[in-house]
Amino acid sequence: MRKAILMAMTGVACSAGLAMAQPVAETESGAVRGRLESGVESFKGIPFAAPPVGALRWRAPVPPEPWEGERDATAFGHDCMQLPFPSDAAPLGTEPAEDCLVMNVWRPEGAQPGDDLPVILWIYGGGFVNGGSSAKVYDGSAFAERDVVFVSFNYRVGRFGFFAHPALSAAREGPLGNYGLMDQRAALEWVARNVGRFGGDAENITVMGESAGGISVLHLLRDPEVRTRIARAVVMSGAGRSEGAMAPRDMVQDREGRPSAETLGMAFAEDKGVEGTGPDALAALRALPAEEVVSGLNMADMQGSSFSPYFRENRTHFNGNEDMFAAGSAPDDIPVMIGATSADLGFMGGESKDEIFAAFGARAEEARQAYDPDGALGVGELRAAIGGDLLMIEPARYVARGFAGAGAPTYYYRFSYVAESAQGAGARGAPHASEIPFFFRTIDARYAEAVTAQDRAVAERVNDYVVNFARTGVPEAEDAPEWPVIGDEDRMLDFAADGGVTVGPDPWQDRLDLVRELVGN
Repeated sequence: MRKAILMAMTGVACSAGLAMAQPVAETESGAVRGRLESGVESFKGIPFAAPPVGALRWRAPVPPEPWEGERDATAFGHDCMQLPFPSDAAPLGTEPAEDCLVMNVWRPEGAQPGDDLPVILWIYGGGFVNGGSSAKVYDGSAFAERDVVFVSFNYRVGRFGFFAHPALSAAREGPLGNYGLMDQRAALEWVARNVGRFGGDAENITVMGESAGGISVLHLLRDPEVRTRIARAVVMSGAGRSEGAMAPRDMVQDREGRPSAETLGMAFAEDKGVEGTGPDALAALRALPAEEVVSGLNMADMQGSSFSPYFRENRTHFNGNEDMFAAGSAPDDIPVMIGATSADLGFMGGESKDEIFAAFGARAEEARQAYDPDGALGVGELRAAIGGDLLMIEPARYVARGFAGAGAPTYYYRFSYVAESAQGAGARGAPHASEIPFFFRTIDARYAEAVTAQDRAVAERVNDYVVNFARTGVPEAEDAPEWPVIGDEDRMLDFAADGGVTVGPDPWQDRLDLVRELVGN
């Protein structure tokens, strides 16, 4: 009905020779003027926090200054400061800068306060060192076309988002270390307070993220103070275990083979000629040019350290999912959709097949039969297959089981489809992040003229499942199989390599059980 009224109004305006006005929405800080294009209204670059520069570098986000009149919101703000990663599956669309804490909103044309449309809040990935909301594959138009209010935002990455130093601890300026996670929490709170002004339903917010964004979704679900804002959650390749490469680093305590966050911060400061742990050292660190803080860090060069979030009780709390499940504190009222791609990201040591399989101990021969029964895999391919199971695929199952055990409706998936133009050439499955343009229905931004009818059909179906999950908490798609909850049989939905959808027990059950033994539970 709303669309019919809009079409009638548009016809009257056009017949009178009137130009369509740019859409305007109110926020708690002031009015924003956006853009109308093909039935979708977008508002970009809306500040949800003050620029984290100068004295606000390495501080929790604070509210932005209000503005008078209508703020231009027709273009993306800066993505957060970083060295872009050349092979990024979601390349940035803006020049990175420290002044980056902005929000973007897409809504259907004519949406108004009181429409109570479902809301999706997107959190990008990038290993906590790269990523931004301006990437073309993250465009929210396809969701808005389906009467969803889609929201994305930027959070600080790299040393701007995850940094510790004794001078910061001594300054006692507030929460420490995980400034990027603080940004995410502030963004969720902003959406809860403001999305109703855009026609969204603040009581129906689905938080969705991929890779580091998926890890971030899980962090929000573990936080009892903010998860009351979340109605549903979508976790795409969000790992889920806290061992090995994903182990959070302690803020101040060095551990064997894993220096503390403050130790890393001290080493960085000394490399930049900043000595001491007092106010002068902190002032000197905050005076460093942004490029010096980046200092070459990105996904291609992690410089020997992980930038996963830190933990320290009573300072910046970051407990793992294991703690949440063991304590019985997982939410039981938030439906969760969780999975990974079939050739996901991961790491596994070993210079030969025998050395790789030896890691499985007494079950080495079972592992050989599960992964390489005919001996056709190369050593690198074998490491990648087991590594992907270790880092992403088995942990997705683990977390799905955990939420289901807590009573939450949990929908487990695997994304195995490879765009037709990317098939062949040794592809062993769907790579990390390759599902994003299908979930968003932005495959043209990723594959351009190479998009096929089958690619488009898969994107329509995947997006349909996601949209209906955001609406009702149950993922459904037209003319597609029913997606069951995981249950005791590890039932799952596979977006299959042939472009179809299969439903049933996890066919990788045995090999994932082997991997589970490597991590101890």
